[in-house]
Amino acid sequence: MRKPQVVLDEEHERVFERVAAVDVAKASGVVCVRTPGPPGGPRQNRIFDDVAATTGAITELGRFLVAEKVQMVTMEATSDYWRIWYCMLEMAGLAVQLVSPHQARQMSGRPKTDKLDAIWLARLTEWGALRPCFVPPGPVRRLRDFTRARADLVRDRTRCWQRLEKLLEGALIKVSSVASKLTTVSAQDMIRALIAGERDPQVLAGLARGRMKAKHDALVEALTGMFDDRHGMLAGLLLDQIAYLDGAIGQVEAATDAAIAEIPQAWGVDAGGVTGPGAGTAPGDPVLPVVQRLAQVPGISEDLARSIIAETGLDMSRFPDAAHLVSWAGLCPRAHQSGTRSRNGKKGQGNGYLRGYLGQAAIGAAVTAAFLGERYHRAAPPPRQGQSPGRRRPVHPGHHLAPAGQPPGPVHRPRLPRLRRPHRQGPQDQKPHPADRSAPWPSGNHRQGRLTGSYGEFGV
Repeated sequence: MRKPQVVLDEEHERVFERVAAVDVAKASGVVCVRTPGPPGGPRQNRIFDDVAATTGAITELGRFLVAEKVQMVTMEATSDYWRIWYCMLEMAGLAVQLVSPHQARQMSGRPKTDKLDAIWLARLTEWGALRPCFVPPGPVRRLRDFTRARADLVRDRTRCWQRLEKLLEGALIKVSSVASKLTTVSAQDMIRALIAGERDPQVLAGLARGRMKAKHDALVEALTGMFDDRHGMLAGLLLDQIAYLDGAIGQVEAATDAAIAEIPQAWGVDAGGVTGPGAGTAPGDPVLPVVQRLAQVPGISEDLARSIIAETGLDMSRFPDAAHLVSWAGLCPRAHQSGTRSRNGKKGQGNGYLRGYLGQAAIGAAVTAAFLGERYHRAAPPPRQGQSPGRRRPVHPGHHLAPAGQPPGPVHRPRLPRLRRPHRQGPQDQKPHPADRSAPWPSGNHRQGRLTGSYGEFGV
């Protein structure tokens, strides 16, 4: 026999003696407290039906659980209803864990009630069969509220620009085909002039600034359309909504800066060894603030760095290595191995916000003059005909990645075999049927646009 492999138990695989579980709902919850029974007897389940989801009721519950010496309290991540339970029980001094609902599903064939759900969740907690979700500490949670609000506002603003472009297309105004985007100052001046009642394409094209002046003739053609008062009213509403969202985004960004300044772990260190919210920002300081340190990575701006910190926190011991972080973001498939067969399972949902932030960082790194950007472009498909390959942005001189250069080896891109359409037999080159050499090939299978032959021939 081979020497056995030793696998150490992880923290979430401990077994607890005294546990509690909460089946969370919007207005109330069912609580199960599972503790040892009399000596030699079975364990006891004490059920509290319909505990109100209010601050006072949960605070009273927390005092009771502390008196019962409960070691772990578990609840499912049901919408946002779990937040009041998690925060109040955590403030009571209890160890609380949040688990994904799919981990605590009832076994098929068993009845399902709120009371049975709470008992089953308490049993799983006792056995250590649940993987807790990552819930950052309070200061990072406050920072996360601001960064997620900013992401939602930016998404809403982008939708407004898309609606405005669709409105202009409906009015036969093709300015977005000439200008790089509608957010440029020249394009906004032209749109506001259209809203004010100006319809002369020559006058509208004369509002171009900078390099847009060289496209005067193309702008005249693009601004010749059927823009009328109804388009002007709707475009004005969209511009007002965009202006409001710009102001809201500015307020959220200011609140984000204040929230991250309240976290001591995010502070830098001055040359004299002094730390604080504004320390470490001067040239030559030994330790930069955490936002500036993360922003040194090509493709990550300071706004993106704040968003990533809000999702991951500042304690990286939560993620033993990069693979755990990528898995938590939902960017890698689950392991699926049985016997000698090993295949990739489906990707988990993960943290959608973090997945989007990492995608933005990868796209931003692709347009930098660094080794990562060079590697990305070698692996990416070449641009289509007539498409600009894009310009490379220079990297900050103090970055710690290797400069752009020839990668150590070629980037291999696997190519999957394509399913080829069989040659359509014409009347001049008919072939005999495989089963009957004398009979012609049946013509019923030669319908236009269909693959001929049996499923086994094409590996379906």
